[in-house]
Amino acid sequence: MKSILLIGLGRFGKHIAVKLRELNHQVMAVDHKEELVQEVLPYVTNAQIGDSTNEEFLRSLGVDNYDVCIVAIGDDFQSSLETTSLLKELGARMVVSRASTDVQEKFLLRNGADEVVYPEKQLARWTAIRCSADHILDYIEIDSDHAIFEVAIPKAWLGKTVGQVDIRKKYNVNILAVKTGQKLDSFITPDTLLSEDKTLMVMGKLRDLQKCFRS
Repeated sequence: MKSILLIGLGRFGKHIAVKLRELNHQVMAVDHKEELVQEVLPYVTNAQIGDSTNEEFLRSLGVDNYDVCIVAIGDDFQSSLETTSLLKELGARMVVSRASTDVQEKFLLRNGADEVVYPEKQLARWTAIRCSADHILDYIEIDSDHAIFEVAIPKAWLGKTVGQVDIRKKYNVNILAVKTGQKLDSFITPDTLLSEDKTLMVMGKLRDLQKCFRS
């Protein structure tokens, strides 16, 4: 369990709050709009109405006590930039800020953000990858060249074993686990049977993954 300061409670911030609750983290939520704070109350540990560009207000939150500070402000980049910078000045351990453009991403990184999330860019990348290959159900980018895919098992592989398919030799793609419903089994052998009720967690270079699961 981590303690997280979440600043900015628009649609993006609210989605983060809901997911953090599902993951059982402690969340302090902040926004300058009372109605947004009220909407997110069921999903967070505590919430306050306040201006995150005000140094004294931020200081009163004890930002250095949180494991992660997330700046999810999406409609006012100046406020996002000021908040990011102030958090770092006040001793925040980890600052993750939202960007909407490449220029914003660069400025945030230069002004204190340890990481930047760029939802539109990341969603566009995911959509392009999802639509350019068959069977892909989920996608985790490791770096610019490598990824983990969750994939439905192609029809041609059904009833065969991992050893018979041998995608590691053919495509340089590694099977990390077999998933049945919500149950993940990472103990994979050449005799593991591939059936319609299963999905695969596979890892490799993007070009190899796309070649393996191409249309």
